[in-house]
Amino acid sequence: MESLTEMQHRVRVLASEKDTIILSHNYQLPEIQQVADIVGDSLVLASKAVDAGHRNILLCGVRFMAETAAILNPEKNVLMPDLDARCPMAEMVDAETVRILKDRYPGVPVVAYVNTTADIKAEADICCTSANSVDVVRSLPQKQVIMVPDCNLSLYTKRFFPEKDIIMPAGYCPTHQAGITPEAILEVKRKHPGAVVLVHPECIPEVIDMSDGAFSTEGMAKYVAGSDAREFIVGTEKEHAYRLSSMFPGKVFHPLPTAICPNMKKNTITKVLKSLESMQYSVTVPEDVAERARRALDAMLEVGRSRLEE
Repeated sequence: MESLTEMQHRVRVLASEKDTIILSHNYQLPEIQQVADIVGDSLVLASKAVDAGHRNILLCGVRFMAETAAILNPEKNVLMPDLDARCPMAEMVDAETVRILKDRYPGVPVVAYVNTTADIKAEADICCTSANSVDVVRSLPQKQVIMVPDCNLSLYTKRFFPEKDIIMPAGYCPTHQAGITPEAILEVKRKHPGAVVLVHPECIPEVIDMSDGAFSTEGMAKYVAGSDAREFIVGTEKEHAYRLSSMFPGKVFHPLPTAICPNMKKNTITKVLKSLESMQYSVTVPEDVAERARRALDAMLEVGRSRLEE
């Protein structure tokens, strides 16, 4: 039987031979993060997919991430190790619901969390991630905004704009909603009372209120880089604690054992290897949907570029 190290070596050899860049989300298993060219959150992966000079992109994450890469790179072959790795929250809203909201609130811009399917992005005016939702909503002059599908991210974003009416369906991330509770945080905090508590904006408001800060996964890394603290409780999917520990080996990161995304875990190093061996499974988006979705993604990326220029 082939060892993990041997499989990882073959992955890197095949990726080089087949002109493939491997992108891994922060929630992927450590053995996948270790072979990736780039590890990051949704915003980083979306940006790097555009910059990738390779003919093929292997996206290790969930389905909407591969769709996003395909939308932004129509000339490239986008693969993922397991087509069944899907995001439950992304499927809590459908295009018809968004169209009904647009009819009900004419002229109100639609902000689609990047954690949505391509057809939802096609109905949106602009996309956002947990890293830039505040910047995206700030860029919109309207007093009303429709945000789909994550009500917790919407509630977090509204904290910065109490004067705005944010219309939000009741979608949520099951991992952050059920796996990251005040009780789960307190249980780890009792064992590590001096640890700084960092949580994700997809968490419920009560969890955000008891934290030392709410950040996207990349935002957590930036916070840790600038902090004198040595010990942190990581209030997001548990594999991000591994990601942070690899970035900051002199610090200690405590995951929440209940914060597990089973869909992210559908990708394994064996499936990554098989994907490269057979160049499977391709993810495509119909061009009419992709063209409209690309406008919303480009609008989001333009907000990011504008912020960098400030």
